[in-house]
Amino acid sequence: MDQLAQDLQQVTQAHGRVQDLLNAVLLISSELDLNLVLHKITDTARRLVDARYGALGVLGPDGEFTDLITSGAGADLTARLGGTLPHGTGLLGTLVRDPRPLRVQDLANHPQAAGFPEGHPRMRTLLGVPIRVRNTIYGNLYLTDKADGGAFTDDDEAVVTGLASAAGVAIENARLYERLCRGIEDFQRRLLPQKPNVDGLELHAYYQPSTEAPRVGGDWYDFIRTPDRVPCLMLGDVMGHGVPAAAAMSRISNMLRVLAFDQQQPPSRILHRLDTVLHELHGGPMATVIIARLEPEGTGRRLRWASAGHLPPLLVTPGREASYLHADTGLPLGVDPDIPRRDHEQHLPAGTTVLLHTDGLVEQRGASLDAGMAEAAGIAATRVGEPLPDLVDALISARAGTFEDDVALLAARISPSPGSS
Repeated sequence: MDQLAQDLQQVTQAHGRVQDLLNAVLLISSELDLNLVLHKITDTARRLVDARYGALGVLGPDGEFTDLITSGAGADLTARLGGTLPHGTGLLGTLVRDPRPLRVQDLANHPQAAGFPEGHPRMRTLLGVPIRVRNTIYGNLYLTDKADGGAFTDDDEAVVTGLASAAGVAIENARLYERLCRGIEDFQRRLLPQKPNVDGLELHAYYQPSTEAPRVGGDWYDFIRTPDRVPCLMLGDVMGHGVPAAAAMSRISNMLRVLAFDQQQPPSRILHRLDTVLHELHGGPMATVIIARLEPEGTGRRLRWASAGHLPPLLVTPGREASYLHADTGLPLGVDPDIPRRDHEQHLPAGTTVLLHTDGLVEQRGASLDAGMAEAAGIAATRVGEPLPDLVDALISARAGTFEDDVALLAARISPSPGSS
């Protein structure tokens, strides 16, 4: 009976490990961000064999380490060791040169051991397994010191080897997805217009997709000069993310460009026409849009604009006063094309800067949109004396370059010299 109980216990344990491995495979396969995939692989491998420490060493074409993902070390230890990569000597290099599973019972006395760097915790046992991607060694998993103090077993090696096989597929999927996202982002950037040269007006634009995959979305900007030689700024934000939003953005921006150039009408009428056409042809995708003309007026310009549910323009005077031109924004495109829209206007003295932007610039998790807008206005007021690209960089840097949503920004500064376009 004792033997039967032991056999049943072994079967139960084996079944449990198989289930754990299946769950682990599903976990790492569900992620497409490469950095997150690598961290999940390392954390999961360490958990599967109950190891104290884990690491995934990523190898370059020359066999040198290009990255090291760690698990179990803790923030203090990681900071103490710094970001120095292994040199591939000792036992770490053994697995690089001979990519087969490796188990070591006593690291200190192994003939190929090279010791530990200063500040590194002492380790006794090692399990190393290579990760292959398309028959090429991508990197190696290193696991040390089981929590119970025992040695790594045949079962441990089999489980981690199985995980490494699935990891290779997950890494390849993540790399393909990353390549696809870069291609889509590059294509979207190529759709953005070149900055025109306009007498008496300095222009600067910025676009950044969300830092979250797939790094493509529905924000856009455009500027044209209409047949009456008036600069026209356009900026919009299609609801949603990803390729569908980008496709809708392309349709809307192209259609608006044609209407703005062809229709010699106020901005409100152009938006009304755009909304009507989109409703008839495409079912009216939801989007916010602002269109603004910068008409010569004395030594400055007159800003005439209309909005379809978009954030108002941000005006910054040479006297370092910044404020949003709050007015009736109207409904977004795709809600009701029959609702009339309103035009607004504001004189812009020479030296004035006007900024149009999407909500991604001022959205912050845990803070209101008004707070984000107030912060942007404050930054713009203090930096208005700087070159226009530096002012825009200051607005972007305030968010540390990380955006949960896409960001598009258009900045125009009225040159102090008189003249018309």
